[in-house]
Amino acid sequence: MIATDPTIQSLINAVEAADSPAKLVGAVHALANVRSTEAIPTLIRALGFNNPGAALAAVSGLVALGEVAIPELLAQIDGYNYGARAYSLRALAAIADPLALNVLIKAAEADFAPSVRRAAIKGLGQIRWQQLEPTARESAQSQALNTLLFVAQDVDWATRYAAIVGLQSWLNSADLVDRSRAIAQLDRLLQTDSDGAVRARAALAKQQLS
Repeated sequence: MIATDPTIQSLINAVEAADSPAKLVGAVHALANVRSTEAIPTLIRALGFNNPGAALAAVSGLVALGEVAIPELLAQIDGYNYGARAYSLRALAAIADPLALNVLIKAAEADFAPSVRRAAIKGLGQIRWQQLEPTARESAQSQALNTLLFVAQDVDWATRYAAIVGLQSWLNSADLVDRSRAIAQLDRLLQTDSDGAVRARAALAKQQLS
């Protein structure tokens, strides 16, 4: 077993020993800033602390570490703490590795927590498809699009809003799948959605895609 670097261990200990919300935020920031893979388990635990500032600092640290953080993030997604799950999905979405596709689809379609669903929906549009070879890329882009079209019909306006954000990002990045269904869905939301915020976001998406 490889020993943890003493400097990293001291930063981890500071996170564990923090006795106030402000100290916890500062300790997680300091740990995140070293950009060490040894910090990953503690940063993932910090996603579940009842401290949004610490959780956001942990997300930033995990995103900065990038693909190396993906396996542990996927393995440790919290099935009970929806706040931690939302932050995990936010980190996975920002890292945008295709390995997270199935987790993002499952959360977008079926998670009981709205914040988790929205994080996953937005993440589906941000995946770095170029990391996949063409056949796998086409299939993955189709799966993401099908989910985005599905959630764009949700009864919750905020979920439909997130779907528009995801569709816009998908349209800006997908290269092997017919874009017409995505554009048609934006048109439907723009013309017929019952919520003004959703219609306005669809209009913005269409404007920015023009």
